[in-house]
Amino acid sequence: MRQCTKVGDFWSFLSLFKGFRIRSMTKKVLKFTDGVPLHEPDGNVRVIGSRVTLHTIVGCYQMGDTPEDIQDGYPSLTLEQINSVIAWYLNNRADVDEYIREVDEEGEKLRREIQSRPESIAFRERMRSLREQLIKN
Repeated sequence: MRQCTKVGDFWSFLSLFKGFRIRSMTKKVLKFTDGVPLHEPDGNVRVIGSRVTLHTIVGCYQMGDTPEDIQDGYPSLTLEQINSVIAWYLNNRADVDEYIREVDEEGEKLRREIQSRPESIAFRERMRSLREQLIKN
């Protein structure tokens, strides 16, 4: 049984930073057909009733995970939800792949921006220093 590394989504990670505002970008607009358990409550396409993103499920699927493997990693989802999302993805692959590419590009842009901030640079230097101290001891 395989389980993908939680590909997680960069947007959820950024929400951990208080006061950090995610700039909205023009992303591919996805249309969800009836019966597909997806919605976009906060600018991120998520499985209804969970915080699991479309990006996460598609990423796991693309890495070869079965629906059962995905459910092992995300037990809040039912197999029915996962199978429905995968089927919808396969029927809308070009649009979803474009959406994911746009999200990834914006995530990379934001990562570079955050890492270039003085407080981020100082934090990384402090962590390197602490790691070197631990290695020496």
